[in-house]
Amino acid sequence: MRKRLTRRIAVLRWTARIWSVATLLLVLGFIVGEGINPAPNEVLGLVFFPFGICAGMLVAWWREGLGGTITVGSLVLFYVIHLATVGTLPEGWGWVVFAAPGFLFLLSWFLSREASIAAA
Repeated sequence: MRKRLTRRIAVLRWTARIWSVATLLLVLGFIVGEGINPAPNEVLGLVFFPFGICAGMLVAWWREGLGGTITVGSLVLFYVIHLATVGTLPEGWGWVVFAAPGFLFLLSWFLSREASIAAA
């Protein structure tokens, strides 16, 4: 039973890592291809998306709980800032898909903690 859980955690962790690399490369591609020329009311949003979520994904490679929290927290703050400045939530599901590795890192971290507590 414990071996199966450990394997599932490893699959989840590597799925998050591979997805995070794909996200980071895609964001980098957007930045290189399009550049960054935000309007004054968009600057704060850029701090959290894409920079905050990308920073969180990088941190999550070494500290899953902290990095996942940074990623998900940056997504939430991006939504809050967008709502406050534009008056609506960002449209589409792409925003969450970009940040999805953060949720997977958090789940992996949580399951790893649970498995280590159960093993003790």
